[in-house]
This record gives sequence, structure tokens and C-alpha cells, in this order.
Amino acid sequence: MEGQFSRTAMLYGCENVEKLKNSRVAVFGLGGVGGHCAEALCRTGVGAIDIFDGDIVDVTNINRQIIATFRTVGRDKAGVMRERLLEIAPEATVRATKLFYLPETAEAVDLSVFDYVVDAVDTVAAKIEIVCRATALGVPVISSMGAANKFDPTAFEVADVYETSVCPIARIMRNELRKRGVANLKVVYSKEPPQKPSAGLDGRRRPAARPARASNAFVPPVAGLIIASEVVKDLILTQDKPGSIIST
Repeated sequence: MEGQFSRTAMLYGCENVEKLKNSRVAVFGLGGVGGHCAEALCRTGVGAIDIFDGDIVDVTNINRQIIATFRTVGRDKAGVMRERLLEIAPEATVRATKLFYLPETAEAVDLSVFDYVVDAVDTVAAKIEIVCRATALGVPVISSMGAANKFDPTAFEVADVYETSVCPIARIMRNELRKRGVANLKVVYSKEPPQKPSAGLDGRRRPAARPARASNAFVPPVAGLIIASEVVKDLILTQDKPGSIIST
């Protein structure tokens, strides 16, 4: 295989690169986690990526979000991300939707068309809605737990949500998903206890219900890259023998 995915094919095999090309993945949330995840999926050769985010790029995003620069401040995150992905893979199908996915907007998205769903949003109600709907449809879903207020990018683990510890968001998700009868959920979570951010230093006006969370350039991107690696692995393994990623 020649071209931009030749190094990927050397690792995964040409058949698996073709499988990724024929896959369609949804990424909800394009912040520090979701933006890096979407780009990694694109660079690995996923042929169709649907991205969802209702926010605009803010100057406070520049410290961690892959699409955030002074040139993109004030623009829709979904539109900026689409432009970036198509610069990386012009032949990919990239659909961008400016949308905050919430229970009241969920009907606008048909999750059944996706081969995999990535939850990288930061609202618990939205996370629960995404997970419950994807699970009911039998669509694989992976969810990012808390990546804010943390220093250590090496503290992340991949686990079932019911096997997590330390992470406050994972605890809430466990309780809520148990009530709804969701038996399992693959998550990326950190065992680092969250830090208490310094008050009054965030330059962005926020509602009192959504206080600013501290972040850095290392932790959210690592979570996004781990999620992307899990998605790629699972997309490949859906038709390969268990335990084998490389085609023979």
C-alpha cells in the first residue's frame, strides 16, 4: 500500500486499513478529549467521521484543544474541526453538526447508522443519553470520564465503568447506568484524584451551575488518543479472530 496510510498498513495490515476506511464513527464533543480523538481516527484512516459540538472556540480553549488557535477563536468548533480533518484526509466523509447533544436534542441524531460512538462530552445528562441510546441499538460506545483538574496523563486506564474507582464522574455514571439497566460500558478514566482549581482565574464568563475546570495541554489529549486507539482496535477486531489485530 502506498500513500498516507502506508505506515498504518505496515502495522495493522492492508485488510484492516480497508476495514477502517469503510467504517463510520461518531464523536460527540470536540474539546480537549474529543478533538484529539477525532483527529487520531482521521489520521488512522477511518473513512467516515461525524462530529458534534454546539460550542464555539474560546480563547481559554487554546491551552489544550487541537482546533483552538487565535485564528479560530469565535468560530464553530464543528466547522473548524471538519476543515482540519479534510485537510488531513481529503477523501474522507466528514459530517459536522453544531449541536449540544442532550436528552431534548437526541432525536435529531440517528445513532444506528454508526459503527462506533465516542462520548467525549462534559455533561452527565448528555453522556447518559448517548450511552443508553447506543446500548439499546447495539452500537459500540466508549465514554470519556473526567479529564479536567488533573496533572498526570499517565494515570489513565481503560476499564468497564463498573470496575472504576477514584473518578467522581465514573461514580455518577455507575449509579445512573445501573438504574437504567446498562450492564457494561467501556470507559477511559483516571485514577488521579481531581485537584481543586484556583478560583477566579478563568477568563470566560460561565453560569454558576457550570464552574470552570482547570486543565492542561497533556491530560485531555492523552485521554482522546487512548479512546481513538480503543475504537480502532474494536473496529478491526469485530471481524478478526479474537486477540489478533494484524491480518495474516
